[in-house]
Amino acid sequence: MRKFGLIGFPLSHSFSKKFFTEKFLNEHITDCEYELFPIEQITLLPKLIAENVELEGLNVTIPYKLPVQTYLNEIDEAAEQIGAVNCISIQRNNGKEILKGYNTDAYGFEESLKPMLDERHTKALVFGDGGAAKAVKYVLNKLHIPFVVVTRTATSNSILYDAVTPELLKDYTVLINTTPLGMSPDTETCPDIPYEALTEAHLAYDLVYNPEETTFLAKSAANGANVKNGLEMLYLQAERSWYIWNK
Repeated sequence: MRKFGLIGFPLSHSFSKKFFTEKFLNEHITDCEYELFPIEQITLLPKLIAENVELEGLNVTIPYKLPVQTYLNEIDEAAEQIGAVNCISIQRNNGKEILKGYNTDAYGFEESLKPMLDERHTKALVFGDGGAAKAVKYVLNKLHIPFVVVTRTATSNSILYDAVTPELLKDYTVLINTTPLGMSPDTETCPDIPYEALTEAHLAYDLVYNPEETTFLAKSAANGANVKNGLEMLYLQAERSWYIWNK
């Protein structure tokens, strides 16, 4: 039996386990299983892999996307530039495990964003600068879309929300929320920007997908913007993991 799984802590609920369990069932894949591995410390990873010799791949979630890199033999270019790993392939050669790290969030975001882009979408605003923003910034650089990061606290690499004026929004037509604002149960919250300045030339993308229409997306759509949530990105990054484990 081929085994795959998710490491993180805690792991109270998991999109990944539900996704892969249903995938194996729907596609009649009978020789694979997906398990949750809630390890309390990343130092337990080598023990986990040694004890599960059927393990061929892992997804990685909070809080291990950064510290897991210490335990990898290789890291692909995207994951290295982003500075975060959320997928590991495990190959065994003469009793030795070879672990390679990937970032499938970038793939998921890029493939879900590209179909929405047109000639009007030349500059972006990225709301938030936490872990979720890393893959977004990598993709924007890859697509040659200049961007400005917007944060609640001033930094040398960002602007504050009160700097997002109607004038600024005339030039910055791609708006990407990487913050948890609007996520259930705090569904009334959203990035504090002048939504009335948005037009049909704007694209609003929210990495949040619960609820499916956040306040950020609802306000953007009400002013004519094209909108999308992070659900397709989630599915695409999961499928990318499956591709990596089987290539």
